[in-house]
Amino acid sequence: MDIIKSIKIPAYIVASFWIVKFLEDITQIDLGFLGIYPRSVHGLIGLIFWPFIHGNYEHLISNTATFFILSASLLFFYPNIAYKVALYLFLITGIGVWLFARDAYHIGASGLIYGFASFLFFSGIFRKDNKAVIISLTVAFLYGGMIYGIFPMYPGVSYESHLIGLLAGIYCAHQFKDYIASGDEVEDDIIYYDNDLNNDLTEGYRNLESDSFKYTFKQKEQEVESDK
Repeated sequence: MDIIKSIKIPAYIVASFWIVKFLEDITQIDLGFLGIYPRSVHGLIGLIFWPFIHGNYEHLISNTATFFILSASLLFFYPNIAYKVALYLFLITGIGVWLFARDAYHIGASGLIYGFASFLFFSGIFRKDNKAVIISLTVAFLYGGMIYGIFPMYPGVSYESHLIGLLAGIYCAHQFKDYIASGDEVEDDIIYYDNDLNNDLTEGYRNLESDSFKYTFKQKEQEVESDK
């Protein structure tokens, strides 16, 4: 995916964060009640709206740049699986907060931010290819300090959403580790069969088609010398 496409959707989402906050100011309505309230029926609506609502402008500003950079990185480096990963992170983090968090309204995109950072970091560990490792080390260098956010150190901060988002990112990194990340990757592995190496009398041809991975093998007729 080119860089323009990879930043377009994150830009729209970040813009929606700000629009929601402006609407709160204009209408003087606190939309915090649309956050996740754990283990309650009325708190289930928060499973849809929780990332879009922020407590104040400081909260919103702190999430804006980080959300934009990490989500754009996910789309740019892992375009083939980015949408699935984002959906998994959204659902797992939201449901996890509803099940396990404290009795309070949990709002803000920071749970997703932790999920994105965790996925990008642990993908390098699980995939072990050069590009993924470089991305992993870059995320660790730029956002390693986020790890303190998973502990109950700051009042009014949903450390539960941070922790669950981090765990969701680890799960997704492992779940999608064998998926091809982008269209630029080509499978270079050569598959050898016993007959290729150990049997001088058996030869043939193979037809491998990348789209459906169609495999065809035709055995060469053996030449038998007749007695005269």
